[in-house]
Amino acid sequence: MPRIAPFETHHERYESWFLKHEAAYISELLALRSFVPRDGRGLEIGVGSGRFAAPLGVEVGVDPSAAMLVHAAARGIETVRGSAEALPFTDNSFDYALVVTTICFVDSAAAMLAEARRVIKPGGRLIIGFIDRDSNLGGEYLAHQAENVFYRDATFFSADQVALILASSGFIIEAWGQTLSHPLPETREIESLRPGRGRGAFVVVSARNE
Repeated sequence: MPRIAPFETHHERYESWFLKHEAAYISELLALRSFVPRDGRGLEIGVGSGRFAAPLGVEVGVDPSAAMLVHAAARGIETVRGSAEALPFTDNSFDYALVVTTICFVDSAAAMLAEARRVIKPGGRLIIGFIDRDSNLGGEYLAHQAENVFYRDATFFSADQVALILASSGFIIEAWGQTLSHPLPETREIESLRPGRGRGAFVVVSARNE
């Protein structure tokens, strides 16, 4: 079952995170912007409140949380209620898909990627942004996981694990990027994107659908 209860109940608290941690949010947004295609019809899987889809120009967003979709719709996103593991779209519907931290909240990352591959056109892109569990920030989230209403039931992945899941799902990895090199309370300045992985807490990977 999708882990939506915290997002349904605490959607306003979720929204306030972006205001409280504005520098971290903008750093993540800029990192994603380097990978999200400028053209074509896009889908964000697990769109949440539309905090990423709207500024990145992603037209369509799917999410199981009705409360979150209200926020996304207000930001101009074409919203659809549904699960990442059973996307309510026909084959080859999108030129690309975006996934931001949603991989932490699905029951099966492999099933989500199989569905992403189905709805993305051949040659299209999948862009995933996530907190690397092997980073300092990832370790901090793990250490305090039980105390966080949103991450209590989350499954954190390392960059190596995401790479394996992508490869086994039939995607071809094209590029990695990373940002957020400091603990969240100390992140007061916007950080630029750095290539690769292994140093930043927020990692972005772009993969092609073969």
